Parts: sequence; C-alpha cells; structure tokens
Amino acid sequence: MLVFDGDGAVMGRLAARVAKHLINGEEVHVINAEKILISGNKNQIVERYRVRRRLKSKQNPEKSPKWPKRPDFLVRRIIRGMLPRKKAKGRNAFKKLRVYIGNPKNFEKTERIEAKELMKRTTVGELCAQLGWREQHG
Repeated sequence: MLVFDGDGAVMGRLAARVAKHLINGEEVHVINAEKILISGNKNQIVERYRVRRRLKSKQNPEKSPKWPKRPDFLVRRIIRGMLPRKKAKGRNAFKKLRVYIGNPKNFEKTERIEAKELMKRTTVGELCAQLGWREQHG
C-alpha cells in the first residue's frame, strides 16, 4: 500500500504518478486532498471547472458528466480520467484508490512530491470553496 501526501504537490504530476501505480496493481491512498496545488491563474481555473459543472445534455440531462464539489471526490475524478476505466484493468485499478481530506487514519510513511515554486497557483480546497463546497475541514 502506497500513501501519497498531497500537501504542496502539483495536481497533474501527482495524478499521473498515482495512476501509474494503480495500473501496476498497487493500492494507493492520497491524503490532504484539499492541499494539492493547481498551477495557473485562479480565476481561469475556477471558471473552467464552473463551465464543466454546468454542462448538461439536452437529450437526457441525468446522463451528463458529473463534476463534484468536494476536494476528495474531485481528485478521484481527475485520477479516473488518467485510467483506462472502460477496460477491466482500469476499473479494477480505480477500485484500489482512496482519497482523503486531511489525514484521518494518521498515516505515517508517505511519499511526497515536492513542487517547484509556482508563481500562480491555487489549492483544490480553494477551488472547491469557489464551486460551493461549504464543509471546511479543520
């Protein structure tokens, strides 16, 4: 079992590394999902995810893509996009992923992915707060 600490990690790099371990058959836990960094202009990032949340199919709105507000579900959704989830290998890999807000199980041995100093960045927690996530984890 691998444990990745999201505190200060860049979203894309963390998600790619987690997806690679999942495809290799390992169980992966990601902690501190609300502290993962997304690089870029905050306003553009928030607007991009607001547009994604508003997309609806005219034919059947219930079958539209779902984009969550909670940080742990959002990180799961992003990692799911890097897995071949329509194949059995990808579905089985996705079942082995656990994402947590904070560190509820007090994991000690964690892998950290350090980020270079980013000029423009926002955290997943800040993004989710802009999308309407009200439950701030303390």
